[in-house]
Amino acid sequence: MEVYDMTIIGAGPSGLFATFYSGLRKMTTKLIDALEQPGGQVAVLYPEKYVYDVPGFRKILAKELVKDMVEQAFQFNPTVVLGERVTQIRRLDDGSFELMTDKATKHISKTVLITAGVGAFSPNKLDSPGVAEYEGKGVFYFVRDKNMFKDKRLLIVGGGDSAVDWALNLNGWAKKITMVHRRDVFRAHEESVAELMKSGVDIKLFYEVKEVQGDGSWINRAVVFDNRTKAETTLDVDMMLVNIGFRADLGPIREWPIEIVGREIKTNGKMETNVPGIYVAGDIAGPVDSVKLNLIATGFAQAALAVNVAKNFIDPNSKVFPGHSSEMKM
Repeated sequence: MEVYDMTIIGAGPSGLFATFYSGLRKMTTKLIDALEQPGGQVAVLYPEKYVYDVPGFRKILAKELVKDMVEQAFQFNPTVVLGERVTQIRRLDDGSFELMTDKATKHISKTVLITAGVGAFSPNKLDSPGVAEYEGKGVFYFVRDKNMFKDKRLLIVGGGDSAVDWALNLNGWAKKITMVHRRDVFRAHEESVAELMKSGVDIKLFYEVKEVQGDGSWINRAVVFDNRTKAETTLDVDMMLVNIGFRADLGPIREWPIEIVGREIKTNGKMETNVPGIYVAGDIAGPVDSVKLNLIATGFAQAALAVNVAKNFIDPNSKVFPGHSSEMKM
């Protein structure tokens, strides 16, 4: 079995950039992710939304960012394993690490970089009658393709950033948008809320979904109610987008031989964990000097630092700082 110089767990932006940088440092690299596609939360949660804080882009669609990052990351031909979740990590007698997955496969690596974001994540589900029955048949928790909402009567449920952002993004694209929120206070950026109030979206505050109805193959109505008066209203809808938050679970990561504080892996300024040879970068990394910024740009920097430190760990004769890429032969 081939022993890789570095195995990266998590194919989100931080993991993809680490894959690129590991190849840049001439390290044999393996990338593993539990999802069937690279990109992590960016690809799954908001592929059709713009990202504004990536250096070099005034704005870029999340799915385009992932596409470009995959192209960059895979240019050095890493081994990519998708649809497998790492369940165990243990150190072997020779100092390398053995990684076992839920597919009963084994991977051997000299170093490990954990870029698993917030861990496994899933949407909070709406438990009103009919919702589970019509999930995927008009009821959705993610937007993977904006075109599916074209000229549709859309009901959006929620009051956070995702709900407000999608209401603005799909306004004028969908035939009609109705938004129900169980309170009159939004958990979204003030500027976005102000724009929403002027957008023409039909906003129903203090409303909740009582029931979803359909013809068995697709939804066609939703019954909503005012949670103050209990008065009910029946809406004709073609689609329903539920954005009421997500829950994350570190799952088997908690059983790995690394120090975890709360929901984060403890690290130092070199992105090292308490186990020599295991590193961390991205949202799952704990604060460094009490400072933590869950930004894509921060994950990029942490990934590059972790890879360079790992290179020196494998080969003490190599420099942590390899020089600028403009001086390298690609």
